[in-house]
Amino acid sequence: CSLSLAKDKATNPSNRQEDWEYIIGFCDQINKELEGWIAVRLLAHKIQSPQEWEAVQALTVLEACMKNCGRRFHNEVGKFRFLNELIKVVSPKYLGDRVSEKVKSKVIELLYSWTVALPEESKIKDAYYMLKRQGIVMFDPVIPADRTLIPSPPPRPKNPVFDDEEKSKLLAKLLKSKNPDDLQEANKLIKSMVKE
Repeated sequence: CSLSLAKDKATNPSNRQEDWEYIIGFCDQINKELEGWIAVRLLAHKIQSPQEWEAVQALTVLEACMKNCGRRFHNEVGKFRFLNELIKVVSPKYLGDRVSEKVKSKVIELLYSWTVALPEESKIKDAYYMLKRQGIVMFDPVIPADRTLIPSPPPRPKNPVFDDEEKSKLLAKLLKSKNPDDLQEANKLIKSMVKE
């Protein structure tokens, strides 16, 4: 699957919802290819789409890439060449008057979250503060913790020991009991389940 094809599938305006299989596939493709960073250029065009849904999906893909594709990708996003493409989306001098509030808000949220999470990318911070000086950004957005670049902890591994539904139900029943014999039995059951 080429980068361009993965980008098109992840941002397809006919998608009913964000297609995480293609979004993550796009990130994986970037990480595999030596020239994966060119994906930034591929996304710029989609972010400026006149179709709101396509632009929103492209911003979601960009956000996923920033979380999953590492420093090389961050460096590319942190260049004025790309930042100017984002600025065009929110600035009334360029596309700002024709772009939906939803898209503009998401661009501003992303820029702000990157200024916080990636202080080493000084051009991102410069671009964001320029938008503030110009009055395009009035106040810093509130970013939910799950939307920051700080990676969320990996999901806890599911313990196959507790996949046996019958034993799990029995264990739950024994653990709720006040009877010391039941608690003793629960302890034995746990030990036997762990040994399996």
